[in-house]
Amino acid sequence: MDHFAYRDGVLHVEDVPLPAIAEAVGTPVYVYSAGTLRRHARVFKDGLAGVPRKHIAYAIKANPNLAVLRVLANEGYGADVVSVGEMKRALAAGIPAKDIVFSGVGKTRAELAAALDAGIGQFNLELEEEGVVLAALAAERGLRAPATLRVNPDVDARTHAKISTGRKENKFGVPIDQAPAMFDRLAPLDGLDLRGIATHIGSQLLDLSPLEAAYTRIGALVAELRGAGHRITHVDLGGGLGVPYKAADVPPSPADYGAMVARVTADWDVELMFEPGRVIAGNAGVLMTEVVWVKPGVLHPYVIVDAAMNDLARVALYDAWHDFQAVTPRGDHFTANIAGPVCETGDTFAMGREVDRVESGDLAVFRTAGAYGATMASTYNSRPLVPEVLVDGDRFAVVADRVAAEALIAAERVPDWLAG
Repeated sequence: MDHFAYRDGVLHVEDVPLPAIAEAVGTPVYVYSAGTLRRHARVFKDGLAGVPRKHIAYAIKANPNLAVLRVLANEGYGADVVSVGEMKRALAAGIPAKDIVFSGVGKTRAELAAALDAGIGQFNLELEEEGVVLAALAAERGLRAPATLRVNPDVDARTHAKISTGRKENKFGVPIDQAPAMFDRLAPLDGLDLRGIATHIGSQLLDLSPLEAAYTRIGALVAELRGAGHRITHVDLGGGLGVPYKAADVPPSPADYGAMVARVTADWDVELMFEPGRVIAGNAGVLMTEVVWVKPGVLHPYVIVDAAMNDLARVALYDAWHDFQAVTPRGDHFTANIAGPVCETGDTFAMGREVDRVESGDLAVFRTAGAYGATMASTYNSRPLVPEVLVDGDRFAVVADRVAAEALIAAERVPDWLAG
């Protein structure tokens, strides 16, 4: 459930009609619902009621806007970060350092040092050398870095290849069969508190069976490590639950997920850690756009909108689906191609799709754009970075400005020898 609904024929976000935001801010613009973020955060947490010891760290990469993070911080969420920039965002949003988990396959030495100095709660190690370096950096500071070893369980998540992370050929984690020997070598290091295992097999999962298979393998590894004398107190189960981008998508509910986790982990005796991202933010946002032209086509007309692949990259990257809806629908439909103004054939959002009939000047939205939307935007074609708006009840505020071409140009320099 989300807080986007038609009232008197006009699409509203909570109690705010979308045309009011377009008039005040312009288009394209991302619009987020604080009520939806809160609801999803609570539903996910309630779904884990059967897990006695848990830590929920929102995956900031899904949507790192400071206002979004503040909403989730107020709901008691920690943060899963994959860069120092994300760590700084989490801290700026009021998330305590102890509730931050640092994941990611390419943490630099400088990032490890900065995270140690900030006092974050956990490092998820991706390779043995990273553990050795982290231990040395921590020992220099008189610290023991709390860490888990990320394990690749070689489970096919049955999702898009570019967001699958748990196969043996993927770049993430260490092979599960190599983990025990690696644990033996890393655990004794003075600067390291190697306290458990982490795993994450992919994103946008619509079936619990790959997750259950992965968790079952992790459970066997936990038992093996304990049998070898290691202290295992934490297991990070990652994230990955999908959201319904279209009607045919029926993802598992957080309650179903939580019941599976409680059953599979019943005898682990650890604090379980979770990193939800898309499932919290995905349906909490839309990208609103204006129709520039309806251009005749050979097979179908092209609806040219002012949003483009640089604003919402998921379609070009993953052939992703986002529902396209008129803000003030006329009640009839037509079959059309939806495309943006960027000079790439790949700047198309839909081909031959039945959608609300629209005309030049109409407003429309791409739904389920709250995750991996604005955060992946670029300035390709020297287009401005799209602004972001947060709605809370009958109030709305710009929470990220439109970054215009002039500001981008001002950040660049022409060397002296080219002047004149």
